[in-house]
Amino acid sequence: MSATQLAALARTVEPQRMLRRFLALDAAVTGANALAYLALAGPLGRFLGVGSGLLLGLGAFLAVYAAGVGLLAARRHPPALAVRAVVEANLVWAAVSVAALALWLSPTTAGAVWTVLQALTVAGFAVLQHMALRARQLNQD
Repeated sequence: MSATQLAALARTVEPQRMLRRFLALDAAVTGANALAYLALAGPLGRFLGVGSGLLLGLGAFLAVYAAGVGLLAARRHPPALAVRAVVEANLVWAAVSVAALALWLSPTTAGAVWTVLQALTVAGFAVLQHMALRARQLNQD
């Protein structure tokens, strides 16, 4: 992805603002997912073909994670080490999601599609955050 495409997605050419926006978007999407899992664990569990207990646990974890990423996005200058931790956590989440689908879960078709789509979304956040962090670091030199 070129710098122009990245800037267009972030709606800014300033790397610092770009990074914060991608972190904030991650926090918002993750938080919405967490709330849905917590509030609708039963119906979503039936629709996706996974246990409501699993969704409740994931929802609680995602709520804490979203809050942490949101706090990071709110910082004027998010520390590079913390941003790298978010990028790596997102990549691990995507990989574990695909592995769980292949090895452990037996979801409905909707659940399988959802698992792949959310893994791709989270991996996309990781790529965008990594590229924005890199742009910020290059801009500082």
